Amino acid sequence: MVATTLSRTLRVILWSFAAIGFAGLILVGLIASPVRRPAELTSISNTARAVDRSGMPGIERLHARDGTELGYRRYAAGSPTGQIAVLVHGSSGSSTAVHALSKALAARGVETYAPDIRGHGASGTRGDIVYLGQLEDDLSDLIAEIRKTSPGASLTLIGFSSGGGFALRVAGSPIQKLFERTVLLAPYLGYDAPSTRGQDAAGWASPDIPRLIGLTVLRRLGILCCESLPTVAFAVAPNSSSILASTYSYRLMRNFGPTHAYGQAYRDDLAAAAKPVALFAGSADELMLADKYKDAVGEGASVMLIDGVNHMGIVSDLAAVSTIADYVSKAGSGS
Repeated sequence: MVATTLSRTLRVILWSFAAIGFAGLILVGLIASPVRRPAELTSISNTARAVDRSGMPGIERLHARDGTELGYRRYAAGSPTGQIAVLVHGSSGSSTAVHALSKALAARGVETYAPDIRGHGASGTRGDIVYLGQLEDDLSDLIAEIRKTSPGASLTLIGFSSGGGFALRVAGSPIQKLFERTVLLAPYLGYDAPSTRGQDAAGWASPDIPRLIGLTVLRRLGILCCESLPTVAFAVAPNSSSILASTYSYRLMRNFGPTHAYGQAYRDDLAAAAKPVALFAGSADELMLADKYKDAVGEGASVMLIDGVNHMGIVSDLAAVSTIADYVSKAGSGS
């Protein structure tokens, strides 16, 4: 009897180890799947190259709480109105991408800070961060720096594309109290949002689905060992790695956007936002379905479409930046 029981117990243990080993092999196979770079999306590259960047201020730096130097550009207001905007760029880019809008805001009396989000431009390691939630910590550190000289200014958070998804994440988070309002510009709300043209955003992003699945499973098991691995590549121009982040690590991909990029969980961020949220998009956006934004956000945000403007144009086209800058300056003044 004792021998039989021991034999059965041993078989259960061996089968358990075999099952664990098999599951481990599957996870290793998923994580080993390579990221594939998509071909350049010329509508993005060409619109970005066409921007006049004359008068763009130089990079200033602050030390984040972990000691890392973070870069940002400060656009001083010509006739200050006591308003400040923090303008967050989109995926793969940097503060240079939002120069035209930053300049328009400053011209209307809104002092503007355009940070290079960690993992981009002059901030940190290109394409990576250290932990989920670090971007919120960095933003809080930037606001603390701003408050040293402007303790009573009214702050508006503006985010473009993936930066718009991140701005929405902030709007529904505990640090939302740092801002009076949030403005989303052609925001990426997740691959299954009504406003997104498929999981690859019309060819702009190439996510590594097997690796994403594997790393998500590991995270749920409390294993964070491999989250520096790239999980998405962008359709940037060849030989542009000196200025652009061509890939994102798992943790940067998860952090630079809404709280969850699946299951339309961006709606939770909208529901948790206690301050006003406005959304602008161009009717000719080639990455997003602009006419679906109203369906996506419902009553959670006011939605305004600008005729004839494409994705990058929402932060560079003259009509678009004028419309947005007028809105921000008037909303901040209470008019």
